[in-house]
Amino acid sequence: MYHRITSLKNKYIYIGLAAIGAIFFLPFLGQVHLFDWDEINFAECAREMIATGDYFRPQIDFQPFWEKPPLFIWMQVLSMKSFGISEFAARLPNAICGILTLLSVFYVGNKVKNKQTGILFALFFLISWLPHFYFKSGIIDPSFNLFIFLSFYHYYSIRGSTSAYYSAIHSGLFLGLAVLTKGPVAILIAGLAMLVYFLLNRGFKGYSIGHILTIGVASLAVIGSWFGIYILKDGWWFVNEFVAYQIRLFTTQDAGHGGPFIYHFVVLLIGCFPAVIFLFQQRIKSARFIFSAPPDFSVWMWIMLWVVLLLFSIVKTKIVHYSSLCYFPVCYLGAHYLDEILQGKTSIRPITRALFLIVGIIWSIVLIALPLIGLFKDRFTPYIEDPFAVGNLEAQVNWSYFELIPGLIYLMLLIIIFIKLRRNTIFALGILLISQLLIIPVTILHFTPKIEAISQRAAIEFYSSFQGKQVLIKPLGFKSYAHLFYAKKSASVPSATDEDQLIHEPNSFPVYFISKIQDKPRYDTFPQLEVLGSKNGFVFYKKK
Repeated sequence: MYHRITSLKNKYIYIGLAAIGAIFFLPFLGQVHLFDWDEINFAECAREMIATGDYFRPQIDFQPFWEKPPLFIWMQVLSMKSFGISEFAARLPNAICGILTLLSVFYVGNKVKNKQTGILFALFFLISWLPHFYFKSGIIDPSFNLFIFLSFYHYYSIRGSTSAYYSAIHSGLFLGLAVLTKGPVAILIAGLAMLVYFLLNRGFKGYSIGHILTIGVASLAVIGSWFGIYILKDGWWFVNEFVAYQIRLFTTQDAGHGGPFIYHFVVLLIGCFPAVIFLFQQRIKSARFIFSAPPDFSVWMWIMLWVVLLLFSIVKTKIVHYSSLCYFPVCYLGAHYLDEILQGKTSIRPITRALFLIVGIIWSIVLIALPLIGLFKDRFTPYIEDPFAVGNLEAQVNWSYFELIPGLIYLMLLIIIFIKLRRNTIFALGILLISQLLIIPVTILHFTPKIEAISQRAAIEFYSSFQGKQVLIKPLGFKSYAHLFYAKKSASVPSATDEDQLIHEPNSFPVYFISKIQDKPRYDTFPQLEVLGSKNGFVFYKKK
């Protein structure tokens, strides 16, 4: 009887989480243009699949694209087939992934610990800044991260299970799906995590060679469903280029995306607020929990966190979403330690409260600074040395003093939460939940369109003006995919690869160029280029 009541309660929790996810993740997906270049990159691959009818080979500018496998692109194709080629369709797969993630993390949290941890796990994905925001985007990582997490969970489930090989098969299948989403980095992360586990526990206690082989066979079956067929059809050249790109990405800075070693530490500390704050409940002196026998799920989450964090701190290319897999261990561990607090097993540490206030104030300053910069941009621009940033700020975006209110209210609420957090934890967490569920959507809905207008809208409008026209567009001095997607370039127009060739040699199609304002003196020296105008840091040219 108790089991039936519990199952019924869980059913309502799943329904509630699915409804909440739909409310927060589905609306306004097409509110702003896709951001260049990661969002547009995959959307353009999907558009070109539809345009060519070739759903097997990813392409960019109708040339082979070997940077990523096709699984997420296929999801976008299905969405675009259903809802048309648009921003909404490009982002819909991640919104659905967000709903599935909430359901999955509740299931896992409930299984490995208790129902309260499962609920907190899901809520932390809703109320933490970057984890919430990523499900409103069109990038590849949310799906990849979910597959990797589920592979880890099923691998953890092998130990002591009566259906260990069943769990091993699931672990391998999800690992294979992760590879088909983003590439061999999935195997690298899983392999490093297993190596860390082996070293910490002096062997694979609870796991057998049979389990490892089962995972390998299951994952290879999924991976071979595309890579294997591709090799049989076209040989090894694609795989060779794919692997070479992955190595280059790890060893060099891609497109200027460099950064210091601590880059991702800072990203997680700021971006995963407030979930990340509760990780500081773990005392360094009591880190012997790593060697617990048998290791609980929190150990595996610590291993995942440190493997991903250190791996992408070593990688030369630094982009915010490279460490996004850390959102799962951060949100689980935050839920794990918060559950301990709510059960009275521990109290909130001073460092946890202090960091809560510090990071919260940083977010408040950001929310207050955005409208202030817009209102007083003429006073800020003399101190900005980047001509492109100065040009961006010339965008006609309306700001008002009323837009200071969300940031000020948020700051006030965070101070109240900080004061109440130690003695009235339930009340403080209730205010935190409500404030985050209000401020994050307000920020996404109100400020994101203004940021997009400042950063890229002038370029998007230029590209969009060529829809339906047989013209060739080439960005000069910077990387972009936006001209392909928003001009809806057709396969009959040749690919624009070499800018010197396009400028100096005859062309069979009208050619247009776009550059950033700081590069204008260089391109002014070419008599073949006629300046059509400039706007918000971009300069537009036509080849005479």
